[in-house]
Amino acid sequence: MTTRTSRRTFLGALLAGAAFVVSPAPPAPSGPAAARPDAPAPRADRRTGTLFLGTYTSTAGGGAGIGVAGYDPVTGVITGRTTVTGVDNPSYLALHPSGTTLYAVDEQERGGVTAVALAPNGTFRVLGTRSTGGAGPCHLSVHPSGRWLLSANYTSGSVAVHPIAADGSLGERTDLVVHTAPAPGPGQDGPHAHQILTSPDGGHVLAVDLGNDTVYTYRLDRRRGTLRQVSYATLRPGAGPRHLTFHPSGRFAYVACEVDNTVVVCGYDPATGALTPGTPQPTGTGPGTSYPAQLLVTGDGRFAYLANRGDNSLTRYAVGARGAALRLIDTVPVGGDFPRQIAFSPDGALLFAANQRSGTVTVFEVDRASGGLHRTGTPFAAPMAVCVLPLRPRAG
Repeated sequence: MTTRTSRRTFLGALLAGAAFVVSPAPPAPSGPAAARPDAPAPRADRRTGTLFLGTYTSTAGGGAGIGVAGYDPVTGVITGRTTVTGVDNPSYLALHPSGTTLYAVDEQERGGVTAVALAPNGTFRVLGTRSTGGAGPCHLSVHPSGRWLLSANYTSGSVAVHPIAADGSLGERTDLVVHTAPAPGPGQDGPHAHQILTSPDGGHVLAVDLGNDTVYTYRLDRRRGTLRQVSYATLRPGAGPRHLTFHPSGRFAYVACEVDNTVVVCGYDPATGALTPGTPQPTGTGPGTSYPAQLLVTGDGRFAYLANRGDNSLTRYAVGARGAALRLIDTVPVGGDFPRQIAFSPDGALLFAANQRSGTVTVFEVDRASGGLHRTGTPFAAPMAVCVLPLRPRAG
């Protein structure tokens, strides 16, 4: 997106008057990605996983807060439960490593991050909201230590750090870094931080900035909660990098570029944090841009999947050279409109797609041998679904 106001208006006509409901969306279309007729029915004795759903609360057709649903870990069938209210525009969600606290961005002009306690009995309690010091936060992640929350302010092009207390609540911001260089890319009005995450080795924090066509690498002072930039990697002008995903080896990262419709394989040096971009690769969606949103890599590092919002598809790649190469295999219809975000179930057996414009979540079974995706069940209705976060079913 290219202006301060375009992040949501760009999305086009959205569903109006939707609500978080149990009933599914209309039946899925037939074709290669149609629901599998042989999918087993849910069993009453099978543990149900929890599915958190992000949305916009201030836009027509949006939700009332964080959606909470259940899912069958084998069939992927989703059933509705409730909504966590008191959280404004929770467009992205993240879980604390302990599994006891959920965090959400409050994507609005006066940006914030909110903590929600998850009780063992399935109840929820909003612990409070802290300012991110910027506008339009759109991504957040928890440092592996569990002590720091990292967030990215899209509109103001900055990244923030908040301390996490023992009970999961958030303290006052300890750092705010604005991306001032290099200069914005073609058609951009300034920096637009779109993602912030910790490297697999835990040694660095990386921030992806769509406006500056740049990925910044920081070191986090784990005592003070401050960021120190150690390097940055610039992609080609106008690429519009959106999200970065690491290969399980920790030596390579894949960047989805939403403006020039490409994917870039980058080398990563854990010792220095340096990222080295390779040659941009196609998304398999044909000419023009399809606004690639996000990549996922299977736990064994053999396959990668890309959500294409404009094409309403998922691209499947085979991973080669121990993570250094991606080979495009095919694209699969997502079964919804505008797949904003995708996520694996904790065991990697299912892939969930949050489809913003259709207000649905579609579910795929992942073939571990071939990497094939087989859609299961019917799309689940969720108002303006922009993020989906599946949790592991609770034990006994």
